Formats: sequence, structure tokens, C-alpha cells
Amino acid sequence: MINLKPKRRNPSITTSSMSDIGFLLLIFIMLISLMNQRYEEKITYSESTVLERTQTDSNFEIWIQKNGVISADGNVLDRNSTEKAIINAIAENPNVRIHIIADKDTPYKYVNEVVSVLQVLQHRVVSFVVREK
Repeated sequence: MINLKPKRRNPSITTSSMSDIGFLLLIFIMLISLMNQRYEEKITYSESTVLERTQTDSNFEIWIQKNGVISADGNVLDRNSTEKAIINAIAENPNVRIHIIADKDTPYKYVNEVVSVLQVLQHRVVSFVVREK
């Protein structure tokens, strides 16, 4: 009599590809975490005793350094490009809150330059970002 049943093999899981999968997951997680980083300038924040907390999901941040350099999203801006950047932010989200983040030693004339652009655009949802005292 001939045995037609094939021999049953023990099931096995190949583990040689597990390191490849782990490596790909590591790369994926690293790339995703890099995309969510927020742009920041190195400044010394002004201090205040009265604070109002705002949501961080719909903000457009304008950074003003003490030497008068204005930047947003990593780009250095002049008056015209500041106006264009604010218009683009408002076009993307009409409820956007403009955050002005200035160094505590910044002369007011540089802050006033950004405020005057906002006055021309008649955008009233503006916050001055400070650190709690």
C-alpha cells in the first residue's frame, strides 16, 4: 500500500524579516516625529502675571528678535512678505489666531511694525505670547 498523504511539517515563522520590519517602523516613526516639530526662535520671553491660554492648533506665529528680524515658519520677513504671510494664513483658516512672539528686549518700533500690518488687514484675533511670572 502506498501512502499518499504528505508528511506534515511543523509550522514555523521566519524571523529573518522581523529585523527589516522593525527597521522600517523605526524610520517611519522618526519621519513622522520630525514633521510635527514647531519652528522656534531663540528669544527671552517677556513676563506677565495675567495670562489667557489659547489653543495651539490654529495659530500663526510671528517671531520678532531683539535686533528687529521678523520671521514666520522659518522664513525671514520684511513688511511686504509679513503682510503676504498673514494674508495666506488667514486664507487657509479665517479663524487663525496671530501670535506675536517678541524678545523681551525688542524695541517697540519692531513690534509696532507687525501690529501696523495687522491693523491695515483689520485682523483682530491677535495674542502677544509671554511667559508666566
